[in-house]
Amino acid sequence: MDTPSDKRLTGRERQIMDIVYERGQASALEIQEALPGSPSYSTVRTLLRILEEKQHLTHRKQGAYFIYSPIQPRQQVAQAALAQVVKTFFENSVERVVTALLSTSDTRLSAEELERLSELIEQAKKEEVEE
Repeated sequence: MDTPSDKRLTGRERQIMDIVYERGQASALEIQEALPGSPSYSTVRTLLRILEEKQHLTHRKQGAYFIYSPIQPRQQVAQAALAQVVKTFFENSVERVVTALLSTSDTRLSAEELERLSELIEQAKKEEVEE
C-alpha cells in the first residue's frame, strides 16, 4: 500500500509537476526544454517514469510521443500537502498556521485579502454555531 512518503517529490520532480500543471499536459521533450539546468532526455524520461510509479502522472501515446498529464488536479494535491504540513509542523492547528503566516515579514496582505479573510472567519463562526 502506498504511504504519503512514497509519493513525496524531489526538487526536480516538483519542477516537472509544475511544468505539467502549468501546461495541462506535456511531452518529455517539452518538459526537458522547460527545465532549468539542461537535464538529459534520458534523465527526464526516468523522472517521468518515477512520477508515474508514484501515481502523480499518467501518459497517452500521441503519434511517436508520450504525452504526460497529472492524475489529480493541482488544488487537490495542494490541499493534501497542506494538510500534511499542518499536521506535521503545527499540531493540526489552523490558528498556528495563520499566526505563522501573518508573523513573517514577507507576508503582506492587501486590504481586499484581509476583508476576504474576515468574511471567511465570520462564515466559519456562523457554521460553528449552526452545528
